[in-house]
Amino acid sequence: MTTSEKLVQMAIAIVLFFGVMAVILLLTQRLRSRAGERVQAAAFLAPTLLLIAVGLLYPAVKTIYLSFRNNADSAWVGFANYEKIFTNADQLQTLRNTALWVVLVPAVSTAVGLIYAVLVDRSRFERFAKALIFLPMAISLVGASIIWKFVYAYKDSSQEQIGLLNGILKAVGLPTYNFLLEEPWNTLFLIVILIWVQAGFAMTILSASIKAIPEDIIEAARLDGVSGLQLFRHITVPSIRPSLIVVLTTISISTLKVFDIVRSATGGQFGTKVLAYEFYVQSFRTLNPALGAALATLIFVLVSPIVIYNIRQMRRLEAR
Repeated sequence: MTTSEKLVQMAIAIVLFFGVMAVILLLTQRLRSRAGERVQAAAFLAPTLLLIAVGLLYPAVKTIYLSFRNNADSAWVGFANYEKIFTNADQLQTLRNTALWVVLVPAVSTAVGLIYAVLVDRSRFERFAKALIFLPMAISLVGASIIWKFVYAYKDSSQEQIGLLNGILKAVGLPTYNFLLEEPWNTLFLIVILIWVQAGFAMTILSASIKAIPEDIIEAARLDGVSGLQLFRHITVPSIRPSLIVVLTTISISTLKVFDIVRSATGGQFGTKVLAYEFYVQSFRTLNPALGAALATLIFVLVSPIVIYNIRQMRRLEAR
């Protein structure tokens, strides 16, 4: 498809959108009663609901349906695809890697962001320090992966190093190390990339929450002789608990869907595959869409409890 054809399609889509909105306005503009307002609201919501049904609900239902089918003849195989996920050696390694990502990334990112936010709070260089740690958030995960590939770049100890870490190792007289190839530590080095990106997000949210703590509470605690560590433990952390939950759950969801880093840094090789990348491989490279659908469904099942918990916490806060 040429660029001109794409521009024509985009123009048609824009015209259709405004046309639908114009038709809705013309049909409902004379409805002034309360019932008319409901009809008008329903008319505006209908296209959105239709797009959600076609673009989200239908693919989700179809994916779940496909996960119970066979690739060859689309015969019903029940939970056979899911059984393969939990019994095949390669798939089990993928699950272990994903679990490691989900445990380490949210916990470490939130901890780093929280500690950093507390340390730079009300300091002279606060703005610069916050901008420094937030900067990776402005970089795509692919860009971050490329940056860290240069940091991890490996050459034999006898050669000149272009990788930052191996350059440091050689400078202090230690042998160089292939950070992205050596299992199982290469997974941990990939996790560092996402922590580097997400720590800025955690710091931003938690710093705003820390600043919202009433100053009189902090002053009262200091007058009572509370130390800095006790202040952090008994006042700061309880006061920002809702924000901590939001940060942890948000980063957990992002981690379950991580794909870019693994694809860009190692291509899923050397024992670094995770669920989202394995879904891509099975669906589009090995042409095993049934197993890919099962992996996608598993990701959905794992994300759902986190989303539900987050929604409940937000509703409790709104009810207060």
